[in-house]
Amino acid sequence: MSDPTGSSHEIDHDAIEVDPALFRRVMGHYPTGVTVVASLEGEQPVGLAIGSFFSVSLDPPLVGFCVARTSSSWPRIEATGRFGVTVLAEDQHEVSGKFASKVEDKFEGETWKPAPVTGSPFIDGGLEHIDCTLHDVLDGGDHVIVLGRVVHLEVHRDDVGPLLFFKGGYGRHAEL
Repeated sequence: MSDPTGSSHEIDHDAIEVDPALFRRVMGHYPTGVTVVASLEGEQPVGLAIGSFFSVSLDPPLVGFCVARTSSSWPRIEATGRFGVTVLAEDQHEVSGKFASKVEDKFEGETWKPAPVTGSPFIDGGLEHIDCTLHDVLDGGDHVIVLGRVVHLEVHRDDVGPLLFFKGGYGRHAEL
């Protein structure tokens, strides 16, 4: 690889070891929003909690998230070719916990409505909803990087802030 100054630096990535516990600790000091990504498998809703959701592009409108290769929910969502993203509000930490778990029916007891374009489940009470078709899935090591093409989106709540995940626990945003 070359840097902008023109000098080249070779790095032997195989020879470098990063302590996984330290990596997790350092990255845990960066707050992330919490979302639920969901789709319909036939008539059955399927979903999972995601803490690595991000904006990718305005033209075309793309969003992204990362999901572990070990996820049992993601292959079911991926097979549908579409998904809805519910950005959770600070009062929805129980929802996050349920969708991060291995519970068989994560939608049990949850109220949801179908997204206007794809029909994907949007969980009631979320700050906003983003309706997507699957654009691409990229290699991300022990995760995959999912890109979704936005086909509809809307803000539903301005009365509370987002649910945040920070240093292994839930928190909320406070304006300065």
